[in-house]
Amino acid sequence: MWYAIISRDVENSLGRRKAARAAHLERLQQLKEAGRLLVAGPHPAIDSVEPGEAGFTGSLVIAEFASLVAAQTWADADPYKEAGVYASVEVKPYKPVLP
Repeated sequence: MWYAIISRDVENSLGRRKAARAAHLERLQQLKEAGRLLVAGPHPAIDSVEPGEAGFTGSLVIAEFASLVAAQTWADADPYKEAGVYASVEVKPYKPVLP
């Protein structure tokens, strides 16, 4: 089943994001290579694809896991979470409808 992992950053998270980015992206790449990643990306803090020093307010990952517990376990091991980027992480079942 698909799961949405909705993460919200702590304030001024940009430095922490930069430090943990390579490890974070590596895990997402593994999901992609396994055919289990629907979409992933950050939420810019301002109305811009490249927010610069404004940074980001959180992230969204939609990926396939065997269960909600498996999705939560994966989310809990995110390098961004370990680096203190995320203030909160919510994992919810997701049902793709369109397109």
